[in-house]
Amino acid sequence: MTDTLIVMPAFNEEASVGDVVREVFEKLPDAHVLVVDDGSSDGTTQAAEKAGAKVATLPFNLGVGGAMRTGFRYALECGYHNVIQIDADGQHDPACVPDLLRELASADLVLGARFAGHGDYEVRGPRRWAMRVLAGILSRTSGTLLTDTTSGFRASGPRAVALFAEHYPAEYLGDTIEALVIASRSGLVVRQVPVVMRVRAGGVPSHNPFKSAAYLGRASLALLFAYIRPKSTYLVGKRA
Repeated sequence: MTDTLIVMPAFNEEASVGDVVREVFEKLPDAHVLVVDDGSSDGTTQAAEKAGAKVATLPFNLGVGGAMRTGFRYALECGYHNVIQIDADGQHDPACVPDLLRELASADLVLGARFAGHGDYEVRGPRRWAMRVLAGILSRTSGTLLTDTTSGFRASGPRAVALFAEHYPAEYLGDTIEALVIASRSGLVVRQVPVVMRVRAGGVPSHNPFKSAAYLGRASLALLFAYIRPKSTYLVGKRA
């Protein structure tokens, strides 16, 4: 784990971030953890520091994409080869990190898939239908079967870290959907592994029944923007 950085974007996650950081260190004793406090107005930074994480504090809220780009740039500057994204709300089980890292031996970007046979995590309604459509489209784009294209539990290898440090999208859903298109169109190898997803330990969910009704439209826009951008925008070296 010495060449791997765990990046944890956090916005007003005081209630859970400390416990999540401690669980990471418990299950991954050699882990290096960077919490990116994305303009929180509560005690997120203090809770993360007390738990033993390094913290990058952003002056205002940029969203998950902006927070993750900060993490990728930090990893690149500090010589980390891999980046693992773990949410600060307790939904991602750090025990699954070794599975993601093993898959990086033959891939550049590995998604932790909630709907690939492990656990009983379920999404219903319009959001679930949209996720199925997105999975079909992005599976064709990436050339591999993907069932959970909006998962935030993911591992990036050296080529993905270099690419995302410059081009990680900050728009809503861009950090998941558009990032996959960018990776695929740049020639990166994308894979998924099944993971167990848990109920939030604290904080405020990013989705609710009212927002779910608009999910398909927003996802479609994110996908459209990803495909209309020219491939020449993204430059990345070949796999070693």
